Amino acid sequence: MTTQQSIATQLAEAGKKKQAPLTEDECLEILMDNELPMVEARPQVLECDVVRFQNNKEKWVAFVGLMNGKPYEIFTGLMDDDEGILLPKRITKGRIIKQKNADGTHRYDFQFENKRGYKTTVEGLSGKFNKEYWNYAKLISGVLRYHMPLESVVHLVSTLSLDDESINTWKVGVERALKKYIQNGADMPEYDEEEEI
Repeated sequence: MTTQQSIATQLAEAGKKKQAPLTEDECLEILMDNELPMVEARPQVLECDVVRFQNNKEKWVAFVGLMNGKPYEIFTGLMDDDEGILLPKRITKGRIIKQKNADGTHRYDFQFENKRGYKTTVEGLSGKFNKEYWNYAKLISGVLRYHMPLESVVHLVSTLSLDDESINTWKVGVERALKKYIQNGADMPEYDEEEEI
């Protein structure tokens, strides 16, 4: 069994427990990066929230793309000027723009407005973030796009069995970022975005 098949099995099992609408085969197709029909087409521009968290004493950022006010996709990476993204602390909202490259591939850019109202665009989010974290975030985005209930998505992410300690603490940060959007989440604790995970 490949790693992708193993994760697809875990996703499907967690989904069954929470009555999620994805089968193991559908999870595997998402992981293999096949095009699956989405419930609604992604517009070129999505509003997004910027959520900061810490992972093993490193500062991280999550961009949560919103459709109709609900999480539709998530991108995560280091907040680092050399290898990641460095944003002013006051930036909590922006836009994720899907662009088509000359070779036919797609990239996602993040755009925000500075204090004077001028737009600043950070191009190529995928090129700035660790590929492994990027792929897990792509998987989570795929599940969000199928309208799996957010409580189930958070539970699904929490039940992923990952070997690396760093990716496990990253996973907790993603859970916490998504919990912000759960209505009446009385059993889901609040957290400080700068809190160490």
